[in-house]
Amino acid sequence: MTQDSGTAEPGSHDFETVSSKTVYSGAILALRLDQVRMPGGQVVEREVIEHHGAVAVAAIDDDDNVVLINQYRHPIGRRLLELPAGLLDLPGEDPLVAARRELAEETGLAARDWAVLVDVALSPGFTDEALRVYCASGLYETDQPEPEFEEADLEIVRMPVEQAVRAALAGEIVNATAVAGVLALAAARAGNAELRPADAPWPGMSTSFLRRQAAEKSTG
Repeated sequence: MTQDSGTAEPGSHDFETVSSKTVYSGAILALRLDQVRMPGGQVVEREVIEHHGAVAVAAIDDDDNVVLINQYRHPIGRRLLELPAGLLDLPGEDPLVAARRELAEETGLAARDWAVLVDVALSPGFTDEALRVYCASGLYETDQPEPEFEEADLEIVRMPVEQAVRAALAGEIVNATAVAGVLALAAARAGNAELRPADAPWPGMSTSFLRRQAAEKSTG
């Protein structure tokens, strides 16, 4: 059998990108149009958003509260309960270093103990954006930079982990990062699962947009 016959073994097709065109490249994302060969030989167009990767932190205090932030999100026009998080927008930056930075910037906290909680491909139907959520404990106060823009309005919310799980299941926590982190934490605890070390490999980390920016700078 051949792949073009439409009867190839399921899961064996090579989805070849025949051509690719960038239609927009901005500060935090780019939009490109790819022509992709499907099983059976037909070539179809797929819209792809390249985006920075991101990190988030499920920070647990000594009273078993998860530290959340209540932040305004302009695309949906309201505040959401979220985990402290941020973009991997510096070339070569270690994700753990970025997670430490975001925790300090958004909450004024640092942590002694770190582990990888869960990795998530946030919406792979149209974007390559990938997220790593860390679990952090042994919290203590640290220097916090002066906030600006939306972060100047952040509210810190400490919520018992069990209550956060209920809030996620009740639709009160809807931010995808927060839902993934809170439920992963509960699942890890219920299964007595050992978390990966904080420096565990992350083969799915988003890098396309950073490479694009570097190439644009070198030719600009």
